[in-house]
Amino acid sequence: MAESEEEVDVLVQRVVKDITNAFKRNPNIDEIGVIPCPEARYNRSPIVLVENKLGVESWCVKFLLPYVHNKLLLYRQRKHWLEREALADITCTLLLLNPDFTTAWNVRKELLQCGVLNPEKDLYLGKLALTKFPKSPETWIHRRWVLQQILRQCSAVGWKHQRGEAEQADAERSQQLSDHLARTLHQEMKVCSDAACRYPSNYNAWSHRIWVLQHMAKGNVKVFHDELSSMRLWVSMHVSDHSGFHYRQFLLKELITELSQTPASTPPSSPQRRHSPVPDSTSPPPSQGPANGELSGAEAAAEEDRQLLQLFHQEVELCSDLIQSFPGHETLWSHRRHVFYLWHHWRREHHCSSNGGNTSVRLNNSDPTLAEVSAQSCASRGESVNGQGHASDAMEVDGASLPDPRDSKRLKRGVLLPGPPSLLPAPPTLLPAPPHPAL
Repeated sequence: MAESEEEVDVLVQRVVKDITNAFKRNPNIDEIGVIPCPEARYNRSPIVLVENKLGVESWCVKFLLPYVHNKLLLYRQRKHWLEREALADITCTLLLLNPDFTTAWNVRKELLQCGVLNPEKDLYLGKLALTKFPKSPETWIHRRWVLQQILRQCSAVGWKHQRGEAEQADAERSQQLSDHLARTLHQEMKVCSDAACRYPSNYNAWSHRIWVLQHMAKGNVKVFHDELSSMRLWVSMHVSDHSGFHYRQFLLKELITELSQTPASTPPSSPQRRHSPVPDSTSPPPSQGPANGELSGAEAAAEEDRQLLQLFHQEVELCSDLIQSFPGHETLWSHRRHVFYLWHHWRREHHCSSNGGNTSVRLNNSDPTLAEVSAQSCASRGESVNGQGHASDAMEVDGASLPDPRDSKRLKRGVLLPGPPSLLPAPPTLLPAPPHPAL
């Protein structure tokens, strides 16, 4: 093992070169890790590459990490000059061992803006760092910055194409960027899923996934439908992950917003429904409509209501199945309560405000849960469900079914109702004592 300063420098430079050569030999490395090895037992490189897995023996980390860290700080302080290629190799090694070092990411931002690095290479480096440190906030922040650069390039090419300044080559370039953007979106979803599986309730990964959909798939109903379908299996296998169910709630809110604002008569590929830079190659899974694709106002509203009710019904059915299979998980009940909150809010905004039964929703008899809640919510306001009027009296609640406020301090349901009458007999009334006879 190296002991003097000169030997340490030679050792570390060789290790950095071995890491760079490993990426050149195998550009498909998909995971990194540290191999427990207290000391160097053999006269060989501490870098191990086996089947797309890159390992670093732990004995060399205590030499490697301080070396690349000091080299980078001296470069930032203008005390030591490094070539761009050497700077890229040093930052790569440093970030694989410590991805929360913000200075290294900032140096790579400068290299990317100078054209030394490309965005795909930085996304790939961040993906590898997340296999070892799936909750690294600086890595997720840098990924968002790189994605913003990619979006700016696509926006600039699209703006030129819309103004008619692009020729045939520019049109092909625009198509290539659109395809590349769709692949990038798919890769980001994969990276977020892997990070969420490696670390439970990974808030940074789920927040990044929400950000990606908000900036790269805004208004793309098909992408949100696909995400909601793909997440069904994931949440079934992670029933205690609050962050995963929160992401599913985000998808539901976005779908409710898009389906409520978009007329059902608008084709899925219409420019009015394409707000995202990702092309919508296939239509979302709406229901079958008329052959000509044109719907009247009442039919369009009914079709919209049918799609949203089907969405709510499937989500409530999923919650019921998971609660029966995994009883006692608070996450499932919280998600179910949020789904009913979304449904009640949508119902109040779009349907229960009408006085007649013409625009009311014809609920499915096979969904007694939503039908019962619909009747109760509309009955409390004296409105109609399925064309049948209800009295304006408030819904009666059995006082015995209400939870005791002393048992639950978090749930406060407003003004407390008077409790049931006491079953204990009233205390006896004391009668005045008879007067004593006069002596």
